[in-house]
Amino acid sequence: MRRLLLALAALAALPAAAAAETEVDVELVLAVDISRSMDFEELKLQRDGYVQAFRDPAVIRAVEGGLIGRIAVLYFEWAGPSIRNVVGEWRLIEDAEDAAAFADDLAAGAVTAAIGTSISGALDYAVSAFDGNGFAGLRRVIDVSGDGPNNAGTPVTRARDAAVAAGVTVNGLPVMLKAHDGPFSLRELDVYYEDCVIGGPLSFVLPLREAEKFAETVRRKLILEISGLTPPAPPRVIPAQLGLGPKRTEPRIDCLIGEKRRERWMRQRGWDW
Repeated sequence: MRRLLLALAALAALPAAAAAETEVDVELVLAVDISRSMDFEELKLQRDGYVQAFRDPAVIRAVEGGLIGRIAVLYFEWAGPSIRNVVGEWRLIEDAEDAAAFADDLAAGAVTAAIGTSISGALDYAVSAFDGNGFAGLRRVIDVSGDGPNNAGTPVTRARDAAVAAGVTVNGLPVMLKAHDGPFSLRELDVYYEDCVIGGPLSFVLPLREAEKFAETVRRKLILEISGLTPPAPPRVIPAQLGLGPKRTEPRIDCLIGEKRRERWMRQRGWDW
């Protein structure tokens, strides 16, 4: 009798331990910059852009039109190397109701800002977030947005290469509303994202230069990522094996430019680096 009870208990526990992962077209992590170089209006505009996108019928059609017809998505905000704010936990989306619920989660979260710009830290966290999330995607994609180059944590190329080696595609949305050369900004942020941040199969950059187009740009980017497509205008795709364009062997921009500018800025003020 005791053996029977133990066997029944083991069987009862088995589904929880060995439950099959839910198959989806894509496991998508949205990694969104909240560094203090962005003012409150920009941060609010950014969040609202994602909220509107997940309520857009075109995004729902992209989800429903996939091979499996559903996706899994996680939304978190980042700044310095250890700053992670998960606003939308992993959610299965297969219809308008699911997408609206995720949009509601995003809309309900407080809009905050923090110090630092660690794209590498955001990528490392995003890669780890795929583990044990309960989903099995045909593709794994990180969508990282930001308004400046990496200036804290490990080098961004190291994190990018680790993500690509793990089979993850990294896409970029450089926010260039106030793009200029400064200690924490970069005029050629789109080039930086192309050569230093994105990588993997079908990876691309979709720059944002006008505030009024934020929601439209986010919507377009989500549709492309959900559908497994890339923008029609070249040369935004970067091969996984090199992380660079087909005719280039070296980045057009110093991938450590953010770290170097921050170090110079701090030394000018007599602060230890």
